[in-house]
Amino acid sequence: MDSRKAVIGIEVHCQLTKLKTKLFCGCSSNYRGNEPNTNVCEVCLGQPGSLPKPNRRAVELAVMAGLALNSKISEKTSFYRKNYFYVDMSKNFQISMYEAGGISTICEGGYLDINVGPKPKRIRITRIQLEEDPARLVHIGPIDLSPYTLVDYNRAGMALLEVVTEPDMSSPREARLFLQKLRSIMEHIGAFDGSLEGAMRCDANISIEGGTRVEIKNISSFKEVEKALNFEISRQQSMMDKGERVVRETRHWDEIRKVTISLREKEEEHDYRYFPEPDIVPLSISGELVSRLRRGLPELPDARAERFIKDYGLPRYDAQVLTSDKTLADFFEESARIFGDPKTVSNWVMGDLLGQLNERGIGIGETGLQPRAFAEMLSMVKSGEISGKIGKIILPELVATGKGPRAIVQERGLSKIGDRDEIARVVDEVFKEQPKAVEDAMRDEKAAHFLVGQVMKKTRGKGDPQLVNEIVRDRLQRERQPNG
Repeated sequence: MDSRKAVIGIEVHCQLTKLKTKLFCGCSSNYRGNEPNTNVCEVCLGQPGSLPKPNRRAVELAVMAGLALNSKISEKTSFYRKNYFYVDMSKNFQISMYEAGGISTICEGGYLDINVGPKPKRIRITRIQLEEDPARLVHIGPIDLSPYTLVDYNRAGMALLEVVTEPDMSSPREARLFLQKLRSIMEHIGAFDGSLEGAMRCDANISIEGGTRVEIKNISSFKEVEKALNFEISRQQSMMDKGERVVRETRHWDEIRKVTISLREKEEEHDYRYFPEPDIVPLSISGELVSRLRRGLPELPDARAERFIKDYGLPRYDAQVLTSDKTLADFFEESARIFGDPKTVSNWVMGDLLGQLNERGIGIGETGLQPRAFAEMLSMVKSGEISGKIGKIILPELVATGKGPRAIVQERGLSKIGDRDEIARVVDEVFKEQPKAVEDAMRDEKAAHFLVGQVMKKTRGKGDPQLVNEIVRDRLQRERQPNG
């Protein structure tokens, strides 16, 4: 990659999906799966004479987010109209927040530390604000080739918490790590469910040192943010190398073709013609409210990771990975409580379980696997009822189906073989098939591991490892005797 430094700042939009209703009306926040344009009312469509009323809980969640992100909570804040003519806003303006006339957004400043390299890196927060979500646009194929656009207003009016950063990130990886940690914080404070489609979206502003800033709109996931930024860095560097001018514009990330597409010239702030929302009075955030919400803040990811290190004896890296997703952290803690050995649980989660989830591209909350079933499988391995190898064999089915481990073991005939005669018969077969390995094992004790492995392979991992070891070594001892 070119030595010129990338400069990245992001705007993250988190839907407050834990609310029961939208930001300014009584329509349900549970719009997913509904028929298009059925979860709407006069307020979220902006029909004449309708009056918006702010959702009190949305304001509280915004304050909690600010406290969790080390921000200053404004004593007074106001909603503004952000005017533009887009098809995703039927009233031709969006109710948002704005800094003007001594009035600030609900939270100012703050920071979030991400784990990169030997020391954490601090990403500064510019502001946090509440605003309503626009409608969802549906295109037929790629956005630039679609013959028409469909509009579904079910999403319009959903409460969005926008977190805007300073341009403190210098790589796509840092942007992904920031988003992962922000998502974990928002889940820990009970603001949203990050596994829901579209619950967390990102606009990224990126430039190459000495170049022009470009905005990439509505990137939908951590992996896609990293891919979009990598592509855009390469595109801008290539243009600069050729002596071409990078244009200040808004671009779209096409997840299918893995390219950014030009949408329009980037709007300036004055293009939106902000003015105070006349139907909503300014909000006063009392010190008493802030104190109450501060006292009620749950354990946050950094504190939880430190507790995992102290109480469970986990390595720092494991603790940070486990707490990067609230659902995963909850799954680990409940499994450890039931099984009683946190380190063993962590080893299985960090290795085999996360491998399965990454392979499927899903989170633990999207599987049928429950902590009790996972702990039961680990108990079966610990007691010798099944081998560790069998545990690894049945884990994918546990993840995919949510069945109990004993049911899977019985259905697939994977119960451990503990019959001495049966294992002795398999050992005889291996000794006949591997005469060279037998000779090596008679001279070198360590070479016996190969024979044990061959027996386990023939039994498809079902042989009792301790019994297999014992019988192989007894047989070798007999072979060493003159009349063996």
